[in-house]
Amino acid sequence: MTHKTFRIGPGAGAGERLDVFLARRIPDFARAQFQRFIDKGFVFVNGERRKPSLKLRTGDTIEADIEIPEPGALEPEDIPLRVIYEDESIAVIDKPSGMVVHPGAGARSGTPVPALLHRYPEIRGVGAEDRPGIVHRLDKETSGVILVARTAAAQLELKRQFKAREVKKVYLALIAGRPAREEGSFDWPIGRHHRHGERMSIKTDKPRTAITDYRIARTIGGFTLLEVRPLTGRTHQIRVHLAAAGHPVVGDRRYGSRKAGGTTFPRLFLHARELSFCHPVTGARLAFASPLPPELAAVLESLESPAGPGV
Repeated sequence: MTHKTFRIGPGAGAGERLDVFLARRIPDFARAQFQRFIDKGFVFVNGERRKPSLKLRTGDTIEADIEIPEPGALEPEDIPLRVIYEDESIAVIDKPSGMVVHPGAGARSGTPVPALLHRYPEIRGVGAEDRPGIVHRLDKETSGVILVARTAAAQLELKRQFKAREVKKVYLALIAGRPAREEGSFDWPIGRHHRHGERMSIKTDKPRTAITDYRIARTIGGFTLLEVRPLTGRTHQIRVHLAAAGHPVVGDRRYGSRKAGGTTFPRLFLHARELSFCHPVTGARLAFASPLPPELAAVLESLESPAGPGV
């Protein structure tokens, strides 16, 4: 049994729900699991049992006695990968929707990492132990291009390029309605929501710079297909910015709804279409693209149908 103690300081958890606070600081378990731990009496606030919904205050002391699982070593898995490009230093993968990039306590199998270890065993030890070779991430539901480093030197250089904003990314996002301008930019800092810690938001006590450019690609009935270029890489950045602008990405259950404009969408309509960067060894500028997945192409075809949407 592992004993954890936390003390709430100004701006460090005050105002958060007890279950949200614990889920953010002990990522081995989901929020629902912490709710059960709290209900079973494994968590105390100021020496007393409290409810998961308790709003924490400055000065509160939280004590939790929880068995935290030791992460097992990642094992290679023979999972098919859609490889766009590979050489001795890098690999470019076309990630399908539904695949989690970073393994976690609840998702260590079926992620790209075990598949990458099977195809490129040399990446073990490149970067963090639980995410070898990974340079950047896409949300679970987002499909498209991701970049993998096969050597430590390549990873360091690629991470430098991401930090310096030298990597160019282009996404396709479908929204309901139409922005007032043909193209524009959202320059709204993002951080954890000041009340709902499991969500990212422009309403945050710890804002971090986030900039997203967009351009209208085409209008389809009451929907608009956007070409989106994030200049920074905050968690859920595109989804948060578009939702804050009043146009959440269709199919986004977290920041919008599966249903928009009377149409139900099968998944989040967000696709990482293009990625360009400089090769970490040769310095040559490279660009790679991923075609729109069939399920998203079918959405556009349905919206364009004279009979109207049938998704």
